[in-house]
Amino acid sequence: MGTLRRVVILGASNKPDRYAYKALKELAAAGYEVIPVNPVLKEVEGIKVTGSLAGIKSDVDTIALYVGPQSLAPMVNDIVALKPKRIIANPGTELGAMREAAQKNGIEYVEGCTLVMLRTNTF
Repeated sequence: MGTLRRVVILGASNKPDRYAYKALKELAAAGYEVIPVNPVLKEVEGIKVTGSLAGIKSDVDTIALYVGPQSLAPMVNDIVALKPKRIIANPGTELGAMREAAQKNGIEYVEGCTLVMLRTNTF
């Protein structure tokens, strides 16, 4: 799994108590290229934030979801269009339509916690 180096944080946050923020910091510290996505933030921890999934022009290895199902539902097609190798649905972001779209398009779909995966070397 060590080859999945470019990670999109969908629902990035600049609030230190949020899991999206913690994941961004830990991924960056571990040497991953992090692409935070949030329509209202400009940067997090000195990393430029992309306003939408459409703004991502590079290949994506992993998308870590940090948005609730109601916000995620309209983004399913945009996520699939990026052709990530893997989608991690962090707790509270699980959406059947996302799982089905991933499976239909040959994208690995994991319901798990990015932070736990990093800390247990299963990322």
